Amino acid sequence: MWNNVIDTAKPKLDKRLSKLTPVERHGGFLVKRDDLFEVAGIRGGKVRACWALSQGAKGLVTAGSRQSPQINIVAQIAKHLRIPCRAHTALGKLSSEVQKAKDDGTTIVQHYNGFSNVLAARARADAQKLGWTEIPFGMECEEAVQQLRPQLRNLPRKDFHRIIITVGSGMSLAGVLWGLSDLGWNIPVVGVRVGGGQDKSKFSPVLERRMDKYAPHDWRKVKFVHCGLHYDKFAPVTKLGDLELDPIYEAKCLPFLEKGDLFWVVGIRQTA
Repeated sequence: MWNNVIDTAKPKLDKRLSKLTPVERHGGFLVKRDDLFEVAGIRGGKVRACWALSQGAKGLVTAGSRQSPQINIVAQIAKHLRIPCRAHTALGKLSSEVQKAKDDGTTIVQHYNGFSNVLAARARADAQKLGWTEIPFGMECEEAVQQLRPQLRNLPRKDFHRIIITVGSGMSLAGVLWGLSDLGWNIPVVGVRVGGGQDKSKFSPVLERRMDKYAPHDWRKVKFVHCGLHYDKFAPVTKLGDLELDPIYEAKCLPFLEKGDLFWVVGIRQTA
């Protein structure tokens, strides 16, 4: 069960993990540049979580959508650590991200049934069989939330009135909500959903389960909106001022930005 206290007894594995990523201004908006955390040539908050999980690993196993950057994130960290990597995904043409992972030595295992829960189960069983470290589908784990929540400490509280963040697995959103709770800030949050086809409901049962498990109890106060595009379709506009955004995730938040918002940028895929 989550509590509202950060575990300060856990040793820092790497000084980079505790460094606060900057807040900048782009296109007239404040932007939390969590995409500037970088290891092994890949960037973003999920890279931070993966890097923490990978310490001491003999090999890495993960699962992800063919369009998600997760597989390549894990692949590049494995390459950097000089350990083997296996990734599970659905059948079909590989995206540029997954192809990059394959080109750099990751074994890609494709499955006819590409539902996320099936891929996650295949990866978990694979990791257990090999004795390697599992990097969970969607980075769904406590480590991802704990690594992100301190990042709110350098936000200029008086300079914005809402936080806008993309929502895929929901782990980054959960981390932001815990960070707000740590600081005692009551700030509206808008979560822009990019998954679930064009389903306009507030949240899917899978997202609801994850948020109940990993987010503060009052997470339903978040205003959820759907980007209106299918997950694997790129956003028509991918820049905020001079800042290039991930075409599957952050770029789909642009239509929802309003004056006075702070835009939380989780990451950007290497091939962007």
